[in-house]
Amino acid sequence: MTRFALTVEYDGRPFQGWQRQEHGPSVQGAIERAVQAVTGENATVHAAGRTDAGVHALAMRAHVDVAKPFDAFRFGQAINARLRPDPVAVLACEVVPDDWHARFSCVARHYRYRIVNRRADLTWERGLAWRVPQPLDVEAMRAAAARLVGRHDFTTFRSAHCQAASPLRTLDRLDVVRAGEAVEVFASARSFLHHQVRSMVGCLVLVGQGRWSPGDLAAALAARNRAALGLNAPPDGLWFVGADYPPVSG
Repeated sequence: MTRFALTVEYDGRPFQGWQRQEHGPSVQGAIERAVQAVTGENATVHAAGRTDAGVHALAMRAHVDVAKPFDAFRFGQAINARLRPDPVAVLACEVVPDDWHARFSCVARHYRYRIVNRRADLTWERGLAWRVPQPLDVEAMRAAAARLVGRHDFTTFRSAHCQAASPLRTLDRLDVVRAGEAVEVFASARSFLHHQVRSMVGCLVLVGQGRWSPGDLAAALAARNRAALGLNAPPDGLWFVGADYPPVSG
């Protein structure tokens, strides 16, 4: 049995999320069908994160165990051939040790949330970003974001359906950057709660619009109550952009 690590890019718009679903297409299901077509084996594909419906990935990390011998490069290309026309692509494929796990070996996950701050409707970016027509004060958003960095109880920013055992998380990075009409929020942590990034972004937008102050966001965090959440951003602008792992020995 060989364990292959995959780096996967996908457009989340046609899918109900990463995780295999009984009702509706999933990214996991698409890759597993492709692997089965290539190998004849019913293998499970494990990912670093379980993105929601409509959320995208530039470099999701995943792994799959296969009994039949394959060259890693050719295996990745064979999966891609079977994935078409789904908007999913294996960017890289490599052999990893049997104890390497896409989810449990991961030491950091990185997300980007893309906002287009303009009055005009989105065209080609529709479903790939969140259009916010009101002017956004990025400096205020950045000041508010600093209140969330560190180890906190993020109950306020956690979905009611979150299955994590604890709401405590250490947020290593939360930056807000403007480039023209684009406002992007970058978030990094070892792990995130369900909807945590979208909930933080939604409240940062309230600050940027002047409807909340940075202090209001800090108070929402301190409330440790989902009812204190101001706004949950839509999935459109959320992108999983990378995952970090310890060096593989040997």
